[in-house]
Amino acid sequence: MPLRQAATAAGLITGYAADSWFGDPRRRHPVAGFGTVAAALERRCWADSKIRGAGYAGVCAGAVTGLGVAAEAVTRRRPVTRFALTAVATWVVLGGRGLAGEGREMARLLEAGELPAARQRLGHLCARDATGLDAAELSRAATESIAENTSDAVVAPLLWGAVAGIPGLVGYRAVNTLDAMVGYRSPRHRNFGWFAARADDLVNLVPARAGALLTAASAPLAGGRAGTAWRTWRRDGSAHPSPNAGQVEAAFAGALGIRLGGTNTYHGEAERRGTLGDGRPPAPTDLRRAVRLSRIVGAAALAVAAAVAVAR
Repeated sequence: MPLRQAATAAGLITGYAADSWFGDPRRRHPVAGFGTVAAALERRCWADSKIRGAGYAGVCAGAVTGLGVAAEAVTRRRPVTRFALTAVATWVVLGGRGLAGEGREMARLLEAGELPAARQRLGHLCARDATGLDAAELSRAATESIAENTSDAVVAPLLWGAVAGIPGLVGYRAVNTLDAMVGYRSPRHRNFGWFAARADDLVNLVPARAGALLTAASAPLAGGRAGTAWRTWRRDGSAHPSPNAGQVEAAFAGALGIRLGGTNTYHGEAERRGTLGDGRPPAPTDLRRAVRLSRIVGAAALAVAAAVAVAR
């Protein structure tokens, strides 16, 4: 096995372990720094234009990806340095521990009946308007966010790191962050954020479906049934308006034996998300099960990513 391939695989494993043990860097998080720079650039170049938005996204994501390409080139004959940079990049872009922590905290608040605090906490997971949501709707919102972000914050960066190394890791996170910043269909970003949203859809097409497949395979380890998860994914995955989010959410619904989907409100606009699954509405206990399933799927994605990196 070439040392470069081994260094990439070992870096992915080490970075995943660092995220699992330590979570996100507490100070000067590079992703937060990227967001700050990208927000400043948006203020300077915003226009109600798809072309202007495409240029903005291309400059932001291209600059970060270019740094990743440079890191790969510099470490081409330095496997130890390649391993170290890959490990750091993986740790920085993953969000598995933070996602699990938010899910557990939401479950704790809901179990304690602290609905105002839970509504406020939901903003840590998604941009949904939580005003007036009851415990069942908050449980659904959090469970759907756990499912979607298992793909976005764990499966996708690992797979991109496996096939494209450091540029794949940092480039994917840049695109995903831009989508979170300007990709929502608010009046300000309907045109300007169009390209960022479509780019995020594109880079997640394969990872989202891989995440759904891994969810179905992992279902028995979370007390579910692989066959039910598979059938629910194949039947309901396309009911969601997003080409990717519904894939993993449907698989989670089948794996946990619950029903997800419904009407959500974002930035004052109601959006119908379809019905995913045949079970009962999720409860706080199901949110804890979703966190466990998310962690299992993340570990499975790591195994796949390491194998792909070795074979690349």
